Amino acid sequence: MNRSQMINSLSDAGKIWDFIVIGGGASGAGVALDAAARGFSVLLAEQSDFAKGTSSRSTKLVHGGVRYLQQGNVSLVFEALKERGILLRNAPHLVHDQAFVVPSYEWWEGPFYGIGLKVYDMMAGKEGFGHSKILSREETLEQLPNLEPEGLTGGVLYYDGQFDDARLVINILQTAVEQGATVLNYLQVKALQKEKDLISGVKVQDMETGKRYALQAKAVINATGPFSDTILQMDQPGSFKMIEPSQGTHIVLDKSFLPGDQAIMVPHTDDGRILFAIPWHNRALVGTTDIETDSAPLEPRAAQDEIDFLLEHTARYLKHDPQKEDVKAVFAGIRPLAYAGKDENTAAISREHVVHVSASGLVTLAGGKWTTYRKMAEDTVDQAVLIAGLEAQPCVTTELNIHGFHRHSEQFDALKDYGSDALEIRKLADSVPELSALLCKDPDVLKAEVIWAVRHEMARTVEDFLSRRRRILLLDAKKSKEIAPEVARLMAGELKKDSEWMKQQIEDYNALTRNYLI
Repeated sequence: MNRSQMINSLSDAGKIWDFIVIGGGASGAGVALDAAARGFSVLLAEQSDFAKGTSSRSTKLVHGGVRYLQQGNVSLVFEALKERGILLRNAPHLVHDQAFVVPSYEWWEGPFYGIGLKVYDMMAGKEGFGHSKILSREETLEQLPNLEPEGLTGGVLYYDGQFDDARLVINILQTAVEQGATVLNYLQVKALQKEKDLISGVKVQDMETGKRYALQAKAVINATGPFSDTILQMDQPGSFKMIEPSQGTHIVLDKSFLPGDQAIMVPHTDDGRILFAIPWHNRALVGTTDIETDSAPLEPRAAQDEIDFLLEHTARYLKHDPQKEDVKAVFAGIRPLAYAGKDENTAAISREHVVHVSASGLVTLAGGKWTTYRKMAEDTVDQAVLIAGLEAQPCVTTELNIHGFHRHSEQFDALKDYGSDALEIRKLADSVPELSALLCKDPDVLKAEVIWAVRHEMARTVEDFLSRRRRILLLDAKKSKEIAPEVARLMAGELKKDSEWMKQQIEDYNALTRNYLI
């Protein structure tokens, strides 16, 4: 992905795109890929960096949704389990199975959850990631050596999926570009254009240069997640609300708090939410389901009471209790739940997606969950084709490999999440001695990766690299702050920026990290 080339493609004032997609997270990226793979001309515009919002701040799970089964939302679980299997097949370098243990501290919990998870297995069918089983007390402690033993009666083992969310967005967009799409970050939609009260395009601004463009399209798709209502208001001031924002908080601990490869799932905390403790990139990621919030900022901050909640509940289930000083990073994300009225709390609102078409023809994708991004995109493009008056073409993404596809990327060690691109990064590192040096250890990151991110993944800022191309901000916020100056230096050389740009980047990044440190 080359931003300079793509921004130049906007200069053709007479071009009419089949689709302009607003939003560069999972939803927008999925829509762009689906439409481009069907042969349509597509432009995606993201106001900030790709996956800046919700799509880089998930619990890193590709799952059917055990609690949706508990809520009786069988159709969503069936759909998600099917999509989970498709994701594993199409992006095996980023998606893998993850073993979970549900610890039991009451005599009835083992049989109760065991039956529910057997149903979960049956619903997955041939798309299953592994078979669940009831564990004895001894087997449970063998799986989770740091689990609190007092009162433990046993556990239940089951399997779901895990992934790296921001990296998957980048790879989906790279696949979309390979299918002919144009995708641009830091391109903000300022207004919707209309002819005879019908949407005919958008007015955008390149946030790097300030240059504005008027772009035409046969259909415009609003896939902005938590910011969907902003675009709806742009279309029709006073239009009804489609999004109920909620906020989820996560803390990241040293791997010693969760030794081994198994994750923990606690079905009920004090307020009824689920708690997860998951091994991720040699760390322990702890998070829970979300709480209601009134706002949807681009850079949300974790509430102190949520951090305390996570530490308190984690301590209940681990022998080695984490303290505030053990937290390597904390992050929060805004989740765009489909609006269901004020009577429902966010733990109960469905993650099922909605495709809405306004009177002007604006197509809005609202709600949904990461695991079902592909099906969400398919449904949205099916509807947008009708609005655009285009000849229908079949969806092909069920069998379309995602960029970086590699069945055994673990052989690339620290570069495994790049999949097949790891070979090219190694070549780049070998070609310039300086680039073969490590930028940091644990996680091990090569200096070559910074150059690669700028050249091929459209990284434009220090934050883009440290937060989303490489997840160092989320894995160890303090360490990421320490290496930010070197990242700025490497990026400045590649982007042809001066010392003033470097200074500003470092200042901006240092300010940002305060949101990720306790």
